[in-house]
Amino acid sequence: MRAMVLDAPHQPLRLAELPIPQPNAEQVLIRVHTCAVCRTDLHIVDGELTHPKLPLIPGHQIVGTIEAIGAKVDKFYVGQRVGVPWLGHTCDRCRYCRSGRENLCDFAEFTGYNLDGGYAEYTVADHRFCFALDSTFPDLQAAPLLCGGLIGYRAYSMTGDAEKIGFYGFGSSAHILIQLARYQGRQIFAFTRSGDITGQEFALQLGATWAGDSDTLPPEPLDAAIIFAPVGKLVPAALRAVAKGGIVVCAGIHMSDIPSFPYEILWEERMLRSVANLTRKDGEEFLALAPKVPIQTEVNAFPLTQANEALNALRNGEIEGSAVLVVD
Repeated sequence: MRAMVLDAPHQPLRLAELPIPQPNAEQVLIRVHTCAVCRTDLHIVDGELTHPKLPLIPGHQIVGTIEAIGAKVDKFYVGQRVGVPWLGHTCDRCRYCRSGRENLCDFAEFTGYNLDGGYAEYTVADHRFCFALDSTFPDLQAAPLLCGGLIGYRAYSMTGDAEKIGFYGFGSSAHILIQLARYQGRQIFAFTRSGDITGQEFALQLGATWAGDSDTLPPEPLDAAIIFAPVGKLVPAALRAVAKGGIVVCAGIHMSDIPSFPYEILWEERMLRSVANLTRKDGEEFLALAPKVPIQTEVNAFPLTQANEALNALRNGEIEGSAVLVVD
């Protein structure tokens, strides 16, 4: 099979011909149709997330068809279309798993990081961590739901019943979650890099109440804010933008250092928290909601062999919505 392989951080992915992997008793073999490109993939390739499995096939937003199943697989059948997310395996024994917090599992393994992912024609995945996909979502449109959607949904859920929410960074997750927010009658205030008029117009087209530069204050105080961009200096900016009792959620797996800030912008019971990974419950809830909205993902398609070009486009802020690799 063809696969795009990372041999070491800071190097371009290499096109390789590899054997088709064989599933163990708990796994399914999947013929990959599409795999969305995530900023986390960039963090791995750029060495910001350390100690990945090497060599590594990246990619953790996989849509494909099951071609073979292991002896213990009872959840899916050959020929079924499934999605594979970031969370690839947990121990089911540690205190986090036993308390419903499998996203914090001490022994978790992650697709496209500890486990080979979807930048390939085939992959294997633990069937217990795969999701059935609604038939209303074509392969291209389904792929971004599996991280931008799922982990974005976990961050969004942390804002509680907030009515006015700021989105800092308007990429894959934000363009999905704004649709859910509008469906639920909430207002979204979109913040982009200074001068990113295209991104601001995109947010307004999707129903944002307001869009502006991330170094400016919104026209009114917010109930909550989600920081999707991996930029630490946005934390104090978001704290200044939320009202008393407001919540600021850092949604990324990696962020640049947060600068010091005065206690007064955290005071008055503002809350700052982070998101780590996702649980299967998050996935089930979000994928049940998505067709009701219905969520429509904006995608930029690239052939599998152009994975490096897709990563560069994401790195340079040239993607509106989500980049998705198409496997012929």
